[in-house]
Amino acid sequence: MDDIANQIQWVLWASFALSVAFGAIAQQTHFCTMGALSDVINMGDWSRMRQWALVMATAMAGFSLLSLSGQIDPQQSLYHSPRWLWLSTLIGGALFGIGMVLASGCGNKTLIRMGTGNLKSWVVFLFMGVSAFATLKGLTAVWRNRSVDTLFVDMPAGAHLGTLISAWVDMPHVWPLAGLAVASALALWALLDKDFWQVHHLLAGLGLGLVVTAMLWVSGHLGYVQEHPETLESVYLTTNSGRMEAMSFVAPMAYILDWLMFYSDVSKVLTFGMVSAMGVVCGAALSAVLNGSFRWEGFGQTGDLAHHLVGAVMMGVGGVTAMGCTIGQGVSGISTLSLNALTAVLGIGWGAWLGFKYQTWSLERSL
Repeated sequence: MDDIANQIQWVLWASFALSVAFGAIAQQTHFCTMGALSDVINMGDWSRMRQWALVMATAMAGFSLLSLSGQIDPQQSLYHSPRWLWLSTLIGGALFGIGMVLASGCGNKTLIRMGTGNLKSWVVFLFMGVSAFATLKGLTAVWRNRSVDTLFVDMPAGAHLGTLISAWVDMPHVWPLAGLAVASALALWALLDKDFWQVHHLLAGLGLGLVVTAMLWVSGHLGYVQEHPETLESVYLTTNSGRMEAMSFVAPMAYILDWLMFYSDVSKVLTFGMVSAMGVVCGAALSAVLNGSFRWEGFGQTGDLAHHLVGAVMMGVGGVTAMGCTIGQGVSGISTLSLNALTAVLGIGWGAWLGFKYQTWSLERSL
């Protein structure tokens, strides 16, 4: 058991260190998925969208190479599901997309702003975490299970593009090879724009994508035990799901609040996702202090507070319903070619568009 305890410590410290790097890079490069969608919808600027695409491509290539090399088992990923929950991910993604516009950023951006002195984001964190926990185990969880989760497509071989391609192409390793092909196309699209060849764009795209890849290895390889001495079963240490995980920030916010409130309960322990979220805050804070951008910021108007509270709740409910956020599904899930992730990203984009339309209407109405 001492070996297992040491292995758990290695996994937690490694995931924390990598997430610190993630937070620092994201803060330094102004990486923001909501900002990327805003730039495209409102200004026609695709620079930050190319950042997101390169992050996806790098993580996708990393997942594929780890799978091909036998470092991880792709079928043990949290994103390997026998069901395509198309309605849950679409509606949940749309709720999350609207919410992140109202709350001035997604879960990842909330954590980054928490580290840079934005007190509004601390409020978003609290309300997002509570609503996420309710959607995992509480009132909205019951509503979710009885409504959108009842409509799905059974895909026993796995709800991902590899399954669809294998129906047409009979060859070994179709799934990871398809991942490499899609990753190459995304990277090519991002890098073909000469204006994109700037240090901060490349650092965001390649750096964050490599961090997500490393997190997959930590969870799926470093944290894997083939035969636990107590249960004699294989297990992925420190994950809330019991499966291989990657970076995601909605459910971990809920688990952090649960851990803080019931700390004296010895069954409440730190997990991979929880320390990842904490690490992003610390990394962003470190970066902001070093580059002189740390600033205290609070709410200026009641309307601003109201929008952030509603947005936080929508992100908590939507993020759990969609099984991830712009990072959880938009990078980690997409890296596995998950159909659920693809649908969630489409929903997030749709929701963000609706959110921006609401903001425009609200601004015009106030003039």
